[in-house]
Amino acid sequence: MTQSPRKTSPAHKPLSASFIARVGLMAALALIFSYVEAIIPYNPGIPGIKLGIANVVTVVALYKFGAKDAAAVSVIRVVLAGLLFNGLFGMLYALAGALVSLTGMILLKKTGLFSVTGVSMAAGVLHNLGQLLVAAALIEDLRIFFYFPVLMFSGIAAGILVGIISSLMMRALR
Repeated sequence: MTQSPRKTSPAHKPLSASFIARVGLMAALALIFSYVEAIIPYNPGIPGIKLGIANVVTVVALYKFGAKDAAAVSVIRVVLAGLLFNGLFGMLYALAGALVSLTGMILLKKTGLFSVTGVSMAAGVLHNLGQLLVAAALIEDLRIFFYFPVLMFSGIAAGILVGIISSLMMRALR
C-alpha cells in the first residue's frame, strides 16, 4: 500500500530551502553588525541613542526580498542580540521598536511615495516610539514621552544614515 504525497494548504506551505538560507545569512550579518555596534565605544551622553547599523540588513531585505524576509531577519536578529548582548529587557525594548518600525516601513514602502532613505528615516523614529511605548507600559508613567523629541531627532539622523548605506548596498548588489 503506497501513501499519496502529503498535501499542504497555502496557509501551511513549508519554508523553502532558499528562504531559510537567505534569511539565515542575512540574520547572521545583522547579528554581526549588532555585535560591532555593541563594542563600539559610542556614547553621545544621551541614553537610548544608537546608530542602528544592523537595520541596514533589514532595509535591504525588505526592498530586495519582501516583508516576510525582512520580518524574519529582524525578529531573529533582535532575539539573538537580546540573548547575547542586551538581556531580557533590552530584547523587549528592541523587539517592540523593531515591530513598530518594520510595520511602518512595510506600509510606507507600499505607498511608493518615499525613497529608501525616507522609509528608513521614518523607521528610525518609529523604532524609538515603539521603545517608549514599552517603557511607558513598564514604568506606568506617560511623562517618559517628554523624551520623545530627543529620540525623534536621533531616529531621524540614524534613519538617514541607515537609508543612505542601504541604498548604496542595494545599488552594489544589482
